[in-house]
Amino acid sequence: MSIPIKSALIIGGGFSGMSAAIALSRIGVEVTLIEIDPNWRTDGAGITVSGPSMRAIEALGLLPVFLQNGCLHEALDVFDAKGDLLKQIPMPKVPGSDIVGGGGTMRPAFAKAMGEVVRSMDISVKLGVTYTSISDGEDQARVTFSDGSDDNFDLVIGADGVFSSVRRDYFPGAQEPKYTGQGVWRAVIPRFGVKNSMQYLGKNSKFGFTPVSEDEMYLYYTQARPTKERIPDDQLLPQLNALLAEYTSPIMRDISATLTDSSQILYRPLEGMLMPRPWYRGRLLLIGDCVHATTPHLASGAGMGHEDAVVLADELSKGGELISVLERFQNRRWERCRMIVANSHRLGEIEIEGGSPQEHTQIMALTISALLAPV
Repeated sequence: MSIPIKSALIIGGGFSGMSAAIALSRIGVEVTLIEIDPNWRTDGAGITVSGPSMRAIEALGLLPVFLQNGCLHEALDVFDAKGDLLKQIPMPKVPGSDIVGGGGTMRPAFAKAMGEVVRSMDISVKLGVTYTSISDGEDQARVTFSDGSDDNFDLVIGADGVFSSVRRDYFPGAQEPKYTGQGVWRAVIPRFGVKNSMQYLGKNSKFGFTPVSEDEMYLYYTQARPTKERIPDDQLLPQLNALLAEYTSPIMRDISATLTDSSQILYRPLEGMLMPRPWYRGRLLLIGDCVHATTPHLASGAGMGHEDAVVLADELSKGGELISVLERFQNRRWERCRMIVANSHRLGEIEIEGGSPQEHTQIMALTISALLAPV
């Protein structure tokens, strides 16, 4: 079956964009990737990756790269604020893969490693460049760039994130991301012999950590915060220490003694959205956070972008008219992405409201199980 495109432009060099570049290049598409940041940087601390997301990473040929920059774990242990175990949620072997459990890695390290894979392939990478216009034609889309050049492509893919310029410019009236009423704190700390990913449920917050290497893990804390705001750098450490005081499990003594200004502490407001279909317009397609930005409650944000790339390459390989391929792609992705966005949002609501820990753990367990289904 012949692939209905020969060339593709990918706008955005994050996880979704790099994954799409790798997947499409491997099926014979001539790929150009543009990234507006001339240094191709990725902000953030650690990232938790679910088992199904690991399956997508494996399908992209990136599992060895991930394991060089992270580690795997086989369960999520859920506790109350005092440290009493509420439930252990096992992460079984993922169907269609040899992977057991999920994983964790430092976001900048994995992004850099993925970038090296992209550069090693027959992919044209242009940094410090963005588009200035995209004109859809009958046979190709014509794109002009900020460096004054222009080119034609069979497919243009917007992968420029939750605040996508492509979505704003070419999908008028599209839903914009909304602040959820929560923010997430992150920091890097010693591993303290922790084996599994662990999570503690407080009165109206959640605290946890995920191993990311033999020696380190990253800490996360979701806080109910009615307004979207920036926290000054000199307030990050004292505010995080104050927030963690609610948690009295034994490991908190070690963590409190370890947190310093050098712990890579970050705070980010949480926003999410699910763009109604269609996700494409002519030869222009949106993927990743452009259309299904989710909060981190189910460790599937980046993973959904990896999956988008795998599914898009699979549908292109099946052949057919391009519009049929794009329709199949979005319909195949819709319910899985809808579930992730909706269930993540509900978990955040439970944490903000101080709701049922039992409902919280049940939603997590059922969603993890549902995500084991084929993509």
